[in-house]
Amino acid sequence: MTGRPPLPPFTRDTAAQKVQAAEDAWNTRDPHKVALAYSEDSVWRNRDTFVTGRAGIAEFLTRKWEREQEYALRKDLWAFDGNRIAVRFQYECRDADGRWWRSYGNELWEFDEHGLMTRREASINDVPIEERERRIFGPRPEPERGATLPVL
Repeated sequence: MTGRPPLPPFTRDTAAQKVQAAEDAWNTRDPHKVALAYSEDSVWRNRDTFVTGRAGIAEFLTRKWEREQEYALRKDLWAFDGNRIAVRFQYECRDADGRWWRSYGNELWEFDEHGLMTRREASINDVPIEERERRIFGPRPEPERGATLPVL
C-alpha cells in the first residue's frame, strides 16, 4: 500500500496541503489520476448520486467532465479534525449548449491511515451565470494559493 501524504491526523498546514492537492488534481480533469486519491472501497455521495470504489469514481468523473466543459475549480479548507476535513468549493463550467454555470458546494472527507480518502459527501448547488461573470479560469495561479473566493 502506497501512502498519499499528507497523512492524518491533520494539522492546519497539512489539511490545507491536502485541500490544495485535491484542487490541483481535479483541475487536471483526469479521472484516473484523481481516482488514485481514493481508497479501493471509497464511498461517495455526490448530490443525489452514490458511488462506491475507485473504478466507480473514475467512471463518474469521466461522465462528469464530458458534461462539464472548461471545468475550473477552487477549494477552501473549512475545518479539520483528526482524519476528517471539511471543504467549501466553487467551480465553473460550460454545458454542451454553451451555457455557463457556477457551482457552490461543501464536502466532508474522511481518510484512512495511508492518506487515501475513504468517504466523500458533497452537497452542490448550481447557478447559471453569463460568460462575462466568470471568475475561475483554469488551475489556480501560484500567487492565489490559499486565497478564499468570495461567495458571490
